[in-house]
Amino acid sequence: MARLLLAIDQGTTGTTCLVVDEELRPRGRGYREVPQYFPRPGWVEHDPDELWDSVLGAASDALAAAGIRSSDLSAVGLTNQRETTVVWDRRSGRPVHRAIVWQDRRTAERCRELPRDLIRDRTGLVPDPYFSATKLEWILSERDTAGLAFGTVDAWLLWKLTNGEIHATDVSNASRTLLFNLETLDWDPELLELFGVPESVLPRIVPSSGAVGEAELLGARVPVTGIAGDQQAALFGQACFRPGQAKTTYGTGSFVLVNAGAETGAAPEGLVRTVAWQLGDSPAVYALEGSIFVTGAALQWLRDGLGILGAPTESEALARSVESNGGVYFVPALTGLGSPHWEPEARGVIAGLSRGTGRAHIVRAALEAIAYQTRDVFDAMAVQLDVLRADGGGAQNAFLMQFQADIARLPVEVPSERETTALGAAALAGLASGTWSSLDELAGAWRRESRYAPELDDEEAERLLGEWRLAVNRALLHE
Repeated sequence: MARLLLAIDQGTTGTTCLVVDEELRPRGRGYREVPQYFPRPGWVEHDPDELWDSVLGAASDALAAAGIRSSDLSAVGLTNQRETTVVWDRRSGRPVHRAIVWQDRRTAERCRELPRDLIRDRTGLVPDPYFSATKLEWILSERDTAGLAFGTVDAWLLWKLTNGEIHATDVSNASRTLLFNLETLDWDPELLELFGVPESVLPRIVPSSGAVGEAELLGARVPVTGIAGDQQAALFGQACFRPGQAKTTYGTGSFVLVNAGAETGAAPEGLVRTVAWQLGDSPAVYALEGSIFVTGAALQWLRDGLGILGAPTESEALARSVESNGGVYFVPALTGLGSPHWEPEARGVIAGLSRGTGRAHIVRAALEAIAYQTRDVFDAMAVQLDVLRADGGGAQNAFLMQFQADIARLPVEVPSERETTALGAAALAGLASGTWSSLDELAGAWRRESRYAPELDDEEAERLLGEWRLAVNRALLHE
């Protein structure tokens, strides 16, 4: 029988599971949506038990679609929404609070008090509510920490998969917590003291590719041999194995990562440096990252909040139904702005409205904003790229991909399989379990479906960018 892998991709809006074969092709797929909770403005939460239930459901669906049982799997790879913070009781296995999602902004005031230079030097990150430490500090406040366990979503799911036997996280997820030292690849004692986090609640840190333990999955014990945060997994799934290779994932937010090799120096202003992955005992590989908080979520807001869009898949046809954006610019700072501004208090702006503005212009402006924000990240990175590899739900939108190439002034390549986050988890698991023997072998399995070259002339691209940046300045003037 072929060596088959199960990739579990637990994301912000849902969980995808893929059964993947030796050619890195999906054989079966399952998906379960997960609800989000918004108890107060700026607060975003998940029920950890609902996350776990979604994994079981999606995994069962994927196995059924592939026509196999869990006992036919050679290994499991796990990838997850990053920074989202879960705390549970080790004895009962019950969460002590809902998971606080990466989008949550409740700790913005606390972040303004933090020593930015220390955090940036140790972690490669910036003091922002996006990351885990202030979320964890908030949950632990006024609680007895004895017997409690903390983890990002990977650690919670690993705990559940192993019936509480293993409390661990990989280096890529650990590097998103504000508690992890990029140089030592371990928890930083000074940062633990700063946030009041006892070491007893922390998971063990493991490589991204390597044997972690055995999952009790739908009636069979299956080795877990790959773990990575979703954006690092997507970089791996896009076969960006060489320094200077880049990908953007278009999902709820958008995330631009560039392979930085072994370089651990300070990231350019407005960006963060993170661990991309660690393969077994090999040295860690790092990445430069630009984190854009609201891209696909803006389309969801147009659908759910304003009611001017049906399914997000309708956005391409609506955008093409008008000749231009009509002077409309939408800065989707619905949860503040991430890279390169890092301004949690920024507010969303729709600028340039006129009597002739219709819903198609606003929808088009929302799509264009995704490309503009990505270009802003590239400008902050100040790196010379040859091509951008794109994945995620937005990569299916041909209007967006062409506009991204036009605004980035860079060819955009879309792979034949857009679930590259899940494929990255499968690839990490397969390397450790013997399905593949080298990165070169994995790179050969990457397949391109389409390529978009810039078509807009330079002058028009710069004009659009200039007007976009005027709109961004309005979003930043929140006081």
